[in-house]
Amino acid sequence: MKKILNKLFTGSLLACMVLVSSCAGDYLDTAPTDSTGASDAVGTTANAMKALNGIAKIMTTQQYYFGQGFAGENNIMAHYENYPSENYLYNMYASGWSPIHNQEFHTRTNSIYDAYAWYYYYTIIGNANTILTNIDNAEGLQTEKDFVKASALTFRAYAFEKLVHYYCWRWQDSNNGASQGLVLRIDESTGGQGYATLAETYAQIYKDLDEAIALYNQSGMDRDAAQVWMPNVNVAHAVYARAAITKQDYTKALSEAKLARQNYPLMSNAEYQSGFCNPTSEWIFGCFGGSQENNWYWSYGTQFACNGYYASANNTGAGAIGRELINRIPDNDARKALFLTEDKFPGYNFNDGSAMDLTYGILGLGKGEEADLLWEDAAEYCQRMAVSGLAAPYQSGYMYLGGQLKFYVFDTPGVSYLPFIRSSEMVLIEAEANYFLNNEPDAQAALIELNATSGRNPEYTCAKIGEALWNEIMDYRELELWGEGFAWSDYKRWNRSVVRKGFADGGNAHISIAKTIPADGANKWTWDVPLNETDYNDELNLAGK
Repeated sequence: MKKILNKLFTGSLLACMVLVSSCAGDYLDTAPTDSTGASDAVGTTANAMKALNGIAKIMTTQQYYFGQGFAGENNIMAHYENYPSENYLYNMYASGWSPIHNQEFHTRTNSIYDAYAWYYYYTIIGNANTILTNIDNAEGLQTEKDFVKASALTFRAYAFEKLVHYYCWRWQDSNNGASQGLVLRIDESTGGQGYATLAETYAQIYKDLDEAIALYNQSGMDRDAAQVWMPNVNVAHAVYARAAITKQDYTKALSEAKLARQNYPLMSNAEYQSGFCNPTSEWIFGCFGGSQENNWYWSYGTQFACNGYYASANNTGAGAIGRELINRIPDNDARKALFLTEDKFPGYNFNDGSAMDLTYGILGLGKGEEADLLWEDAAEYCQRMAVSGLAAPYQSGYMYLGGQLKFYVFDTPGVSYLPFIRSSEMVLIEAEANYFLNNEPDAQAALIELNATSGRNPEYTCAKIGEALWNEIMDYRELELWGEGFAWSDYKRWNRSVVRKGFADGGNAHISIAKTIPADGANKWTWDVPLNETDYNDELNLAGK
């Protein structure tokens, strides 16, 4: 049994699943490559395209070894990014999930929470390596081989880039990249292999993306417009921009972000308020979300959509934004309209328990006569903001201060597409890169493009400089990308402490998570490499990061 468990963490095929058969037209079921053989799975370019689809499938598939809720990016977004951040609050379950919110599992190497991201992303890497090893011998056009290889390289770079966030130190803590990086599995070998340095890890990510971009251009091919779950050259540029901004390579981050968002214009306010459950003009990369591939109770929307199963049947709500952050945003901002904030309900006292309880922040659960009136006002606002054609939000009747109306589902219990990379993120990378390149006018211009030119707030202007401008960039990044799985990694990159305040101190966090998590604490915000990997891979040097 121990041998079987250790095999899960080899950093190579890792229960490799590659697509070889079709289902429901444009998305596919999976079958293990060890049952079909890699030469069959990637024997033709047509099968290789199905294998790429298989990697996309892994990103939304329940990995049963880990138990409930471990379903690819859904889990990464919730448990590794949203929960431990400052401004994503899930108060009804906060006490039970407080070890994740408060970063208490980072050194528990025998925990599934420490292990999952490692397992999941190396599964993607192992599948990409199978494709890369076999594609040159596949039957098919060279242009198709080039596109398949480029896509596999993009998937691998995506996974390595994400692993850096969780299992490596910040670049500024790394002695210019000399600290521990990743195990760079770039072939199908499964034997012992030591850590690369962080600098070597980034060099491999850059190399993969340089090669991918060249191959995309050489192939002259692109994914079908509707296949947002498949990589293309824009996805490669976007992953490059992410890696570069995390490495503090601001010139590269700026140039790649501009290339990534070409042909993906920012969406309109109507699109922004349409539920984040179907791709829009600015979705560069995301997951498939058709009802025929229902992930049931382990999809993101089941628990975290305002009309998903939890919000419709339970008292949990569907996630709320931090009170102090959202109150810094002007009331006329179209994004602020998607949160149940105090400005929507003037005349109520949100601080004395009369209209809202001060344990969880449930609107209308107060002790005074105002409680029923606030509940009715909140319900009316939810009805007014409901997305046409979709189930209504918060049918259970439990609405929270800061509760979101951003994420919807279009089928039960939680079916939706989900964005992984949007053009808005690239604009914000441009703002951040320009700021650190001492080009404040262009940083201001990026914020104006995101906020005013897009129509999100037509009255928005930005003449801020210095620290005030930097705070503005951080605020609008948190607002724009709220709930999409960025916030913890952003704070880690920014070397910024998480400061959550309870209701008594002007915030809206449950008392169990109302605390400060210092930027220099929690193992430098780094998850230890899981025990199953270090037990199996005897080449790992655990002397230090």
